[in-house]
Amino acid sequence: MTTLLTGICVGLGVLVVLLLALLVARWRSDRRTNEQVAETVQTLNARMDELARELAGALERAEEEGRRSRIFGELAGSIDLDEVVARALEAAGALEGADAALVLLPEAESGEPLVATLGLSVEEAERHGITAPPDGRPARSITMSYSYPELEVEAHDNGNAVIHTGLAVPLPGEEETLGYLTVFTRSPSHEFDDDDVRELETLALHAAPAIENARRFREARRLADLDGLTGLHNRRFFHETLAREAARAHRYERKLALIVFDLDEFKAVNDRVGHLAGDAALAEAAERVRSVVRTSDVACRVGGDEFAVILPESSIADAERLFRRILHAVSSRPLGQAGRLLLSAGVAELRPADDPVTFFKRADDALYRAKQGGKGRVAAEGSDPGGV
Repeated sequence: MTTLLTGICVGLGVLVVLLLALLVARWRSDRRTNEQVAETVQTLNARMDELARELAGALERAEEEGRRSRIFGELAGSIDLDEVVARALEAAGALEGADAALVLLPEAESGEPLVATLGLSVEEAERHGITAPPDGRPARSITMSYSYPELEVEAHDNGNAVIHTGLAVPLPGEEETLGYLTVFTRSPSHEFDDDDVRELETLALHAAPAIENARRFREARRLADLDGLTGLHNRRFFHETLAREAARAHRYERKLALIVFDLDEFKAVNDRVGHLAGDAALAEAAERVRSVVRTSDVACRVGGDEFAVILPESSIADAERLFRRILHAVSSRPLGQAGRLLLSAGVAELRPADDPVTFFKRADDALYRAKQGGKGRVAAEGSDPGGV
């Protein structure tokens, strides 16, 4: 019996050991399975994060490409020079690291350079404009780096940081470079690299044809607005501008004055020296008028030997003073074969009830009264003509 019990106990012990061994093996197997599952889950999570980043990058690139396509489409869709340049500046200013942008066209149709900026003061634009390399050769790009005395940098630490780096690329025209498109950064740690050069070049390649077309349109419009003989604005431009300035003066309750004048007894001049010499006298008189009017004034030839000057932000007294300068400039010395000629003028100031027609008529009626009073006279609305 004892032997039997001993055998049973040993058997039970062996069975328990086997059961424990099986449990340990099962536990280890489950643990390895759990670890494998965890590793698989971790790998899947990492891959999902990578895919999410790739998707976000693709969406960002698609949005950027869409934005660029929209900008390029807008550039090509306008023939207004100011609008085209503004869109080019906006696109350039959106480049990474760019805090400001500048377009400089050295030879605008007026003879003066066209300078447009985004994020620059007038003083900064004057200092940082790029025209070309000093030796005149074409350059793919120009990089500028600026260093300043420590005190000057500290003086601008209040949020108006100085320019530290600039990158300029040419705007290629059909025959020659139109000018330069430049971006600037105010960050001392940012440097423009080859990717920035390529991106700015791409923008310049799309902007340049739009700018060139817009300049041609503006020049054609400008020539259409000019009188062929005198180079002053023509009659159509005069009436369009008078209507616009009158509306603006009424809207903002501003002053507006008008001078209408002509050369005294000019018909007799044509009869005496001929129409060719008379035309030369008109052209010379117009040049002298142009030399004394202000940049804000609009000088026009409205027909024959009759001229007009629109004076924004001016009173009737301002108009009388300007006419005295015009009279002196034109009559102080001979006009070619025509000799010394005098002018007569009528002046008027815009009234609240005026429209462009009544405004012009009052100045023209004043001119008629001035001519009745003699040569070289000026008459204001409601007053007798007086000599100057």
